[in-house]
Order: sequence, then C-alpha cells, then structure tokens
Amino acid sequence: MAHRSTVVITKEGKWYVARSLEVGVTSQGRTVEESTKNLQEAMELYFEDMPKSKRNLPDTLPMVTSIEVK
Repeated sequence: MAHRSTVVITKEGKWYVARSLEVGVTSQGRTVEESTKNLQEAMELYFEDMPKSKRNLPDTLPMVTSIEVK
C-alpha cells in the first residue's frame, strides 16, 4: 500500500532535515534529495514494523500555510 505524506525540509547547519507531518518520522541528508530518500527509507521501515491495521495515514493531509509576524 502506498502512503502519501506532507514533508517539510529545513536546513540545519550542514544537513537538510526532512520531516513527515502525518507520521512524525524524521531523517537527514547532505542534500535535499538525500534527505528525502533517507526519509522515504525511514518511513518504509516505520510502516514495516507497524501492524497492518494501523498503517493508514489520516484521510486528510495537513494544511500548510505561512504567516507574517511584525
């Protein structure tokens, strides 16, 4: 079963950190592509260890927006 997740990537020092908003799994890499690939692998392992009955992500994805604070 395929799972779609919203991913936020931030730069922290020399590393790009990728986080799944729905699952809470986080990974890192030296490039955006590497952090995304590492997150995908981490999520595959996460779901592999989870009972099949609990593998579903929420029906709705989180909304992501931005705000400006003065």
